[in-house]
Amino acid sequence: MANVSDVIHGIVRFGTVLLMAVLALAWRAEPAAADEPSDEPTYVTFVEADQFEYRARKGNDAFGWEAQGWVGGDYDKVWFKTRGEDVVNGGATDAELQLLYSRTVSAFWDVQAGARYDVKPNPSRGYAVLGVQGLAPYFFEVDAAAFVSDEGDVSARLEAEYDLLITQRLIAKPSVEVNVALQEVEELGLGSGVTEVEAELRLRYEIVREVAPYVGVSWETKVGPTADMARRNGQDVDDVAFVAGLRAWF
Repeated sequence: MANVSDVIHGIVRFGTVLLMAVLALAWRAEPAAADEPSDEPTYVTFVEADQFEYRARKGNDAFGWEAQGWVGGDYDKVWFKTRGEDVVNGGATDAELQLLYSRTVSAFWDVQAGARYDVKPNPSRGYAVLGVQGLAPYFFEVDAAAFVSDEGDVSARLEAEYDLLITQRLIAKPSVEVNVALQEVEELGLGSGVTEVEAELRLRYEIVREVAPYVGVSWETKVGPTADMARRNGQDVDDVAFVAGLRAWF
């Protein structure tokens, strides 16, 4: 059985290969001349910083981000995703990075597989990822994934969000996220079952389609055995943050 070091090195090698694929596809992502029809596949790129914001909360303000992007064609893409938070007072900082191969399997859905690496003060950890991302009926954007860590821990995450047009430029965006663990992971402060639920609402104004400042509120709570572990460790179970930031894509 491979040890932890071998698994981590394997994830790093896999990530390096995928990163090289991203760079190679990006290098090829040049639009074809309109008057020169070609049978060669066309590759395009997309980057979206959905959240780049200041989070004001009681005694624990932070800068947060969530971004994703891809390079590829109609059916095959290489995705990257990142999210994280940097506490203003110099406390704990965490970041998550994902590099995924994505295959379109229907008009609105992609299947994705790849690697995730969490950078945390203690402990950092690598994961294998398998998930789906797409547009559900009634235009709900859904991102669901299962994770298996280099320690063998299994977890999952479901995210759903919706753009509610108040006017053509003013848009409310409610979102919800549910995290689940199949077993207790004491070093990560996770109990088995549903571990955390997060609900958010952001209101943005699109100066242009690509750039939109926003304000909002975020509430998250630990659930079940995870909440019990937090209480035993003297940690808060609920957290409310008021946010202000900028959303951009290109």
